[in-house]
Amino acid sequence: MSGYQSAFAGQPVVVGAGIAGLMTVLCLAPEPAVLLSYGDLGSQTSTAWAQGGLAASIGSDDTPDLHLADTIAAGHGLVDKKHARRIIEAAPAAVQALSRLGVCFDREGETLLLGLEAAHARRRIIHAGGDSTGREIMRALKSAVRRTSSITVLEGVEARQLIVTEGAIAGLLAAGSSGPFVIPTSRVVLATGGIGGLFLDSTNPRASMGQGLALAARVGALLSNLEFIQFHPTALDTAARPMALISEAVRGEGAILVDEMGERFLADLPGAELAPRDAVARGIWRHLAEGHSVYIDARSKPGVGFSRRFPVINEICMQAGFDPQTQPFPVRPAVHYHMGGVAVDGEGRSSLEGLWACGEVACTGLHGANRLASNSLTEAAVCASWIADSVKGQSAEQRSLPALPVLPAPPIATSVRPIMSRWLGVVRNRSGLEAAIAELLPLANRRGPASGPAMVGLMMAVAALRREESRGAHYRSDFPLTDATAQPSTLSLEDAIAAAIETALPSISIAESA
Repeated sequence: MSGYQSAFAGQPVVVGAGIAGLMTVLCLAPEPAVLLSYGDLGSQTSTAWAQGGLAASIGSDDTPDLHLADTIAAGHGLVDKKHARRIIEAAPAAVQALSRLGVCFDREGETLLLGLEAAHARRRIIHAGGDSTGREIMRALKSAVRRTSSITVLEGVEARQLIVTEGAIAGLLAAGSSGPFVIPTSRVVLATGGIGGLFLDSTNPRASMGQGLALAARVGALLSNLEFIQFHPTALDTAARPMALISEAVRGEGAILVDEMGERFLADLPGAELAPRDAVARGIWRHLAEGHSVYIDARSKPGVGFSRRFPVINEICMQAGFDPQTQPFPVRPAVHYHMGGVAVDGEGRSSLEGLWACGEVACTGLHGANRLASNSLTEAAVCASWIADSVKGQSAEQRSLPALPVLPAPPIATSVRPIMSRWLGVVRNRSGLEAAIAELLPLANRRGPASGPAMVGLMMAVAALRREESRGAHYRSDFPLTDATAQPSTLSLEDAIAAAIETALPSISIAESA
């Protein structure tokens, strides 16, 4: 496959095959559409690894207002309340839609079983196969995509560059085993997932390197809230990378956090182990920095039922040499979710005509400064249908295309990970962020495999440097207080590069003179 793929001309292209991409392309049917999957369909996606479930207010003691209140509280003042309400009110219908597509959620008879996770006031987490929710969702959605004749799936294909003509999307440059090719299209949906692959310690696939952010930023689309990176408090602390997630549903079922002395060191934190993720992550980080070790103790609760309730986590722990039913097992914070992303409106449209974003790559305003547990799968499932309607409502205008562009190198984040991990961790400060900018800027400006990952990291560092406060998942030791007047952040690549040059110039000059 090479050159221009006229067979797909005018068809919407969905980039990414997690829940966001699969649901979007299914909602586009019966209109013909193309789905690009980085590997085999659905592989290398965070969805497949998701242990938690979907948050939806379907319990008899629950309401959308209660769910919204918890979302707003977790989001620390930056939640778009209007859009969040719209998503939350649509959540129960999204669960039903997934059920119709074949997802087998856990039930007792005809009643959905509901779990509890941190910062939720009610049991509203809908699971499948205990802690295998993501795996079950991917099984069902992949099957649905395979049997939908209007969908063309291109596996082992990577989107490398968006092509823009007169300020609007005109095509997509991609690469597969047969070489580079261009799909002429005026409609592209990014569903590429998150940024965990830019860090050493992450629960995300290594391939999640912010590719969608890089694609969008390079053609001028605005990005929002890039500084807000959620560190999951409890990743299994072994040498394995990516790190295995220990779902907070384990704590929701009664497990506690202890140190090497058996002390429950977060007992005085409001909410204790079930406080918002940012607070728990910082509490664990501080305890580790003081020289302690941190463990999850599930011996009492869930106790002997652990392997039945959490079969995947139990298997992960047993393979690492820990039996959760008889011994505590070590955990530490790890990068898990990015609240920032491509700035989109209520229909998923970016600031660039013809470009939409869905799922973790998008910033809808639902999560604010700190995502409420299990709201992410819900957001992707809900927004996919709205985005599909918006895409179908835009004409398949054919725009003129330039000559086949030079194919950018595939992204490699090896040189970026140590920088991001050192300076954009759980706790940040000015000197560290300035150091990150100085180290990332040369990598971002070079044409090569590190350019895209470094560019995304650079934009995140600039956004973090500009936010001179502590809020949600963004904590500055030099600005520990929250600014009551602060707003969501918005950043373009041009603005970020200019700010980075101004910040890094003294460091670069000193290094050159030395």
